[in-house]
Amino acid sequence: MYNTIFTSLEDGILTITINRPDKLNALNKDVIDELGKAIAEVYTNREIRAAIITGAGPKSFVAGADISEFLELNGEGGKALAQKGHDLVFNKIENSPKPIVAAINGFALGGGCELAMACHFRLAADHAKFGQPEVNLGLIPGYGGTQRLTQLVGKGKAIELMMTGAMIDANTALQLGLVNHVTAPEDLLPKTREIMKTILGKAPIAIAKVIELTNIAAKSDPTGLQKEVDAFGLLFETEDAKEGAKAFLEKRKPEFKGN
Repeated sequence: MYNTIFTSLEDGILTITINRPDKLNALNKDVIDELGKAIAEVYTNREIRAAIITGAGPKSFVAGADISEFLELNGEGGKALAQKGHDLVFNKIENSPKPIVAAINGFALGGGCELAMACHFRLAADHAKFGQPEVNLGLIPGYGGTQRLTQLVGKGKAIELMMTGAMIDANTALQLGLVNHVTAPEDLLPKTREIMKTILGKAPIAIAKVIELTNIAAKSDPTGLQKEVDAFGLLFETEDAKEGAKAFLEKRKPEFKGN
């Protein structure tokens, strides 16, 4: 089905693995197209309740874009490349009502760091490296790096990292809030799946609203508090909310149905 990625579905969790280890899983047009198809399936396939994005091999999550494709671009071509990535992949990940998490197994540079940041949160192997080195090419991040890195680590550190093009290690990323957990490489996917299984035990509509409203907050939307109030009220109309309250009072585990 795919040439540059492979997918597997287990316990409602779709694992999407970018599979160009000989190129350190660099993003090219084919990867973007195929990631777009896989993310679209997350939206539409009811059997998929969550997704994990990772990279093939021990060295790299995604070590940036495929620079060989840049030589043919002019201004309009560059803009179109960035817009396509946003529309097919990065914004779709960020706004997915189902949780999508990055398991970062090595280099996450340039577009790879941006791919990880588009996910709802991130786990990293202890040898992972992060950076936005686009200034070394006379460019800037084009897949959301200037916005999402600033949201995650703050203006001062974000602007330093993007202006210097410096790399940081996994523990520094943890201290800055860029990643949520750092693990040994062999524990990365098991730990990610463990967290995802915990999330999948919660009410799906509530999880979707948490994602939606947190994204609103990250963009400093002044209507965020009112949207939270509206969503809070809306959830009381769901069967899951009734089941949650009933299960709590009956001292049992709730059985959420997503309605």
